[in-house]
Amino acid sequence: MDKEMKNRIREITAAMRKHGFGKLLNRTIKDKILPSKEEEYNIFLDPDLPVNLRLMFQELGTSFIKLGQLLSTRPDMVGERIATEFEKLQDENPPISYSDVKRIVESELGGNIDDLFAEFSKESLATASIAQVHEAKLISGERVAVKVQKEGIADTLEYDIAIMKHLVSQIHKHNDEFRKYNLPGMIDEFDYTIHIEIDFTNELVNMKQLEVNFAEDETIHIPIAYSDYTTSKVLTMEFIDGTKLSEVFESVSEEFDKPLLAKHLIDSFMKQVLLDGFFHADPHAGNIIILDDNVLCYIDLGSIGMLDDDFRKDLCDLLMLIADQDVNGLINQFIYMGVLDYAMDTTTLRRDLRDLFFRYFSQGSGGLNETLSKLLDLMQDYGVVLPNEFVSMARGVSMIESDATTLDPNVDIMASIEPIAKQAMEERMNLKKELGNKKGSLIYYKNMLKSLPPIFTNAIHKVNNGEMKLRFEIDRLDSIVSKFSLVVIIAALLMSSSIVMTITRGPMLFDMPLIAVLGYLVTFILGVIAIANYLYSR
Repeated sequence: MDKEMKNRIREITAAMRKHGFGKLLNRTIKDKILPSKEEEYNIFLDPDLPVNLRLMFQELGTSFIKLGQLLSTRPDMVGERIATEFEKLQDENPPISYSDVKRIVESELGGNIDDLFAEFSKESLATASIAQVHEAKLISGERVAVKVQKEGIADTLEYDIAIMKHLVSQIHKHNDEFRKYNLPGMIDEFDYTIHIEIDFTNELVNMKQLEVNFAEDETIHIPIAYSDYTTSKVLTMEFIDGTKLSEVFESVSEEFDKPLLAKHLIDSFMKQVLLDGFFHADPHAGNIIILDDNVLCYIDLGSIGMLDDDFRKDLCDLLMLIADQDVNGLINQFIYMGVLDYAMDTTTLRRDLRDLFFRYFSQGSGGLNETLSKLLDLMQDYGVVLPNEFVSMARGVSMIESDATTLDPNVDIMASIEPIAKQAMEERMNLKKELGNKKGSLIYYKNMLKSLPPIFTNAIHKVNNGEMKLRFEIDRLDSIVSKFSLVVIIAALLMSSSIVMTITRGPMLFDMPLIAVLGYLVTFILGVIAIANYLYSR
């Protein structure tokens, strides 16, 4: 451990004592974090805990501010009080000088700034703890915004994250009260997300992907990203000249069709979540610009949520169950997703979920936003940590619904979501498309079936050589063999028909290969026979 890290640890422990966390420090030579032996002390009973945490994080600078901002999106992990307080954390760093900006840009882009840009403003448009933005113009004439990362940020983060990991490992090891919060998991998530954020090439990729996703939607605009003028520390994008959504809220100008904007907001975000599985993870009003003709423009695309196909399907099911206020279905879905343990006693959870739906849905006292927020709180009360993807989605929906209802108090969020949810469900029912997306799974199962003969052969050799002994106690062997054979035939037919579904040539029926349709039909008939035999044998 070098001198700088030791000094930083001293700063952190001093800040902890200053803001009321000294009782958690057992004052040994190494300042290991242990429960206080002097008196019984439960920090979670302190009503000032959220404020003290925020003030401490603010004082400790960029790394801790960013950590706090991340935790503000995870009320399921830290609780609603702390998450709400962390929303107040602000990036209060002064801008770096133009000479520093010029040096960074020239070093990153490999040329003189006057040769790279026709114009480059010496004054920053905006500044934050990690980067600042300058207006510029390319030699080819395009007006652009250039985001420049401040020097030393990456090194500072590396130091602080290493210290965070050391401190939370001690907390997790020695303090039972903190263990349920899985602090090491929090820091690992922060480590992952912050490294994505400080590499500007990730934001470039995000912008290009969203541009593709909305290529056919004239109501949504994504800023153009310029790859030739972008590195991990410099990002060059189209300059967006419009009105921030937060300013539109108070506007009385007739140029803004607020109900239409509310619809565009909901439609565009739910498309990102349910259809694309690639969504803006921080869509607050400051990150949405309104252009001419009520076109929405998403900016600040460094934070993105990604959902795989399976999770999007699970999410569609969850939203439908929430909309239907189906408590039993919701619990079963959470069990299926691995969020709840199958052996868990869900009696009180069912009661609390019914109460939640009654208070925040049925009685009209809250919409989807309120319901999801309270659902996160409830899961946190039961010690259940929801998947990060679900929390990111819920946070985004919360922001979008809040903005949409501010624009149009009469908007019905569930009615607006329904068409997109139906479209997502229709895609799920498209068997041919589903199988096309599952070629990897089909190959896996094909390889698994191919591997069965050598596995059985190897097992038989081991039995013959005395390396394996089998003991059978079977009644009605003929019946069991017959049923097993039928199951194997059904499985083989189902697998082979699924593989044939990927073929696009030959006779077709209902836009599917005829032989595959016949295979499925035979599989269905054999399945009915198998079920009938089973029921009859009982």
